[in-house]
Amino acid sequence: MKNRMAVVALLVECLFLVATGVAQTIQVDITPTHSTNHFVPNETLGAGVDRIPAAAIDKDLLQPTLEKVFASGWQPVTYRQNTELAMEAWHWNPNGTWSDPSGKGYFTGSATPTEAIRYSYGYSLPHRGTTRNDGTGNAGYSRLTDGDLNTYWKSSPYLTQRFTGESDSLHPQWVILDLTQNQQVDSIRIAWANPYATRYVVQYWTGDDPIKVQTKGVWETFAHGAVVSGKGGTETIRLSDNPAPIHFVRILMTESSNTCGSHQSADPKLADPRNCVGYAINELYLGTTTPDGAFHDILRHTPDQEQTATYCSSVDPWHEPSDLLTTKQAQVGFDLFYNSGVTRGLPAMIPVALLYDTPENAAAEIQYLKKRNYPISYVEMGEESDGQFMVPEDYGALYLQWATVLHRIDPALKLGGPSFQGVNKDIEVWPDANGKVSWLGRFLDYFKQHGRMSDLAFFSFEHYPYDGCKTPWGTLYDEPDLVNHIMQVWREDGVPPSLPVFITESNLSSAASETYMDMFAGVWLADYIGSFLNSGGNGVYYFHYLPLQMEHGCNDSPGTFGMFTVDANYQIQQPLSQFFTSQLINLEWVQPGAGEHQVFPAKGDIDDGAGHALVTAYAVKRPDGQWSVMAVNRDQQNPHRVRIWFHDQNAQDASFFSGTVELSTFGTNQYKWHPAETRFMAHSEHAGEQSVVANTKGTADPDGPVMHSRQPAGKDAWYDLPAASVAVIRGKIAGK
Repeated sequence: MKNRMAVVALLVECLFLVATGVAQTIQVDITPTHSTNHFVPNETLGAGVDRIPAAAIDKDLLQPTLEKVFASGWQPVTYRQNTELAMEAWHWNPNGTWSDPSGKGYFTGSATPTEAIRYSYGYSLPHRGTTRNDGTGNAGYSRLTDGDLNTYWKSSPYLTQRFTGESDSLHPQWVILDLTQNQQVDSIRIAWANPYATRYVVQYWTGDDPIKVQTKGVWETFAHGAVVSGKGGTETIRLSDNPAPIHFVRILMTESSNTCGSHQSADPKLADPRNCVGYAINELYLGTTTPDGAFHDILRHTPDQEQTATYCSSVDPWHEPSDLLTTKQAQVGFDLFYNSGVTRGLPAMIPVALLYDTPENAAAEIQYLKKRNYPISYVEMGEESDGQFMVPEDYGALYLQWATVLHRIDPALKLGGPSFQGVNKDIEVWPDANGKVSWLGRFLDYFKQHGRMSDLAFFSFEHYPYDGCKTPWGTLYDEPDLVNHIMQVWREDGVPPSLPVFITESNLSSAASETYMDMFAGVWLADYIGSFLNSGGNGVYYFHYLPLQMEHGCNDSPGTFGMFTVDANYQIQQPLSQFFTSQLINLEWVQPGAGEHQVFPAKGDIDDGAGHALVTAYAVKRPDGQWSVMAVNRDQQNPHRVRIWFHDQNAQDASFFSGTVELSTFGTNQYKWHPAETRFMAHSEHAGEQSVVANTKGTADPDGPVMHSRQPAGKDAWYDLPAASVAVIRGKIAGK
């Protein structure tokens, strides 16, 4: 019987080798000086909590939901500040004071703890000058082309000499008109509010898109576009002698009248200098002037997304109570955040609003947290300034003002940013006077020029590598190179080697789809985390930690950023592929807790014949003395069999797993997503409904769990990697 079983086993092995080829090798370089990184899991491997529906806050921050979330193994938490993406002022504490005693103006949350804060909200900005950007989506509108002369755009007062201590010409403010296509232009009409620009230029763009591709073109000043003694009121300027085809127009303002606006009180005791600095415009008009002197406007003036689109450099954070448009979405209140248990008692990364807020409000927030004795690991300054189209010098000027105030409260606070939106290449902006276009390089230069590099305790960016609507399987092969490349870019831009680098928000794409629920997402997650740590990253946060409803996503495909599907009451229905991969990373590959891990280079030698590695690997030496290799089989169709060799260049010797190893495997044998069935309707049955609707909900079957096993190790041991899988092989090693 034993002989028959042995023969059967041999036949099975032979069939496997015929199907997969000769066993391949993962080489791990354990030369001590070749270690690429070191990290502590409960400081490094975390997740993010964002603004979510208030109903989700009520359900998600309860037991047993949190216990199911914690089973993923993620440790520290970063509190994501979403209101700035929507161009809103953040009332982190609903209780506070307004700068104008009548109950409006600039809001400062109360630093005095009273009742527990459960929710906090964002207030829209009535002086907004951007129609849409990378955070607002298609909500709200600009006051520059809304057709209402009683409304106006106003720039941030904190970018003026009164607050920066620098000439206004060093922080020029601007507004841009997007005509969507070339149109004949020779004249502009500007209805100024107070304060107005006394010195400015009107320019046109010579390239394709000055917002999305800022180095593929230049701003040229119209022949008669330079104004050196503006008088305010309504100015009509003949920009050129003859009409010319123009797509984008910019007004660049360098000197202000410093005359007080409509919000300024007549009572000198209540005067607020913020109302009297910067620039303000009621409405813009653009077009041509005919020989009879008549001006013909080509812009569309309407208070919605169909207006002629505009962009602006900054926005005054002045607002009033009526600007709270909804309470259905909320930031988690700080008291609920810290007391619910979601932080697991660990220090949390906390944001302060900066792009559309005041330093006083940020200072009050930190004072409140300190009075509550809530532990803070880091403070992230603002949110995605690049996605809000802010130039680096302006962000730097705001950052330093906020840093000065916050460090007066606690000099030990670790401040950082700028929380770049997820990009795969360097962020470039219109060149400065020296021709420099790197956003990050110029931001760092600004700090160095002001002798303030000590105020930057970490550099942060987000990682959303893929277009959510374009994710064929082969895009998985790009992930390690994308991570390694962007990390190299940041260092080349001038990020000091000693400055910690954090990815504070991340997932496949900024747009959801059913790709998130497929095994694709689980395989990607392992490659992403392993690559980031191998490239020297210091902290990474998975997004989104808390369970959320399905969203309408790319290609009319429903998706969720979270690790679970939930019902209408936010009760967890089932875990998704990224939940199980999270367990492999946090509970199997690393040793949970505060022990230091060392990362070493590892590489497989299996490819698809076109230069794509089908098996990637990431190796750590754990504090318990075990070596742990996370192997990712990115081949969606075929299993692979590998040997694992460890090589120390100094010892000139090879080592292998010895004794018994622990294997933890998750792949298509453990998980398969079955997508929703959908149907198309020529016209919606209900107002505002999507034209494609789901008849059934998607579901995973099988749905885990991770498969655990043990097997003998040794020089000739091989390890099976099923198709489209992540496996952790862990144990002790010994020499030949």
